[in-house]
Amino acid sequence: MNRTCTARIRRVALTAAAAAALAATVTACGPAEGEGAASGGGSGASAAASAAPSSDAPQGGSGGGKAAGSSSNGGASGKDRGSSSGGGSAPSGDKKGYGQSCGANDLTFSARSQSQAGGYILLSAHAKPGITCTIPSGLPSVSFGSKGIEAQPAEQSVGPAIKLSGSKTVYAGINPKTTKANGGVEFTFLIAAIGTSDPNPASVTTGPVTVDKPIVTNWHTTPTDAVPGDGTDN
Repeated sequence: MNRTCTARIRRVALTAAAAAALAATVTACGPAEGEGAASGGGSGASAAASAAPSSDAPQGGSGGGKAAGSSSNGGASGKDRGSSSGGGSAPSGDKKGYGQSCGANDLTFSARSQSQAGGYILLSAHAKPGITCTIPSGLPSVSFGSKGIEAQPAEQSVGPAIKLSGSKTVYAGINPKTTKANGGVEFTFLIAAIGTSDPNPASVTTGPVTVDKPIVTNWHTTPTDAVPGDGTDN
């Protein structure tokens, strides 16, 4: 009996010791888990800290946007410079949109046949409504046809510059055929320009005319001064 009791006491003691050991293990695991939680909290804090710079990154991005805005403003400054350049190229005087020198597209042309002095074409031009411009000193540029049969000078010296506005008109005389022999090429229009570098020459109807070695006078303010004769004035 004593041995049996002793064995039972030992089993009870072992059971109690195992329970105590299990309780200690559970207790030990509890703080570890707590530490894990705390560690997790620390990780969360780290993540939050990481997130903070991330949130700063967009702010940096918006700062970049402002910098681009400054660039844009710089572009605006560029535009201002362009405006200034445009202002530099803006027309002066009364003429609007074309500058002071006349171009063919600033003028209205007409041509009519004259019978005196062996016959010639009287070319006239005046400024379009609202335009004031100056025909520079020099001969008109007159040619016939797609092959560009150019009229040569009928006067030895060029005339003065002439300012056009309103109804003021200038005249140039063209002798389309200065040769005596038969022949020549027939045209029904001429091409008029203000100088050889005029980018917008005008087509002017003349009616049928035979052309062979044509000549042209300077621009004049009266039609009687624009008679070309049959050759140069020398």
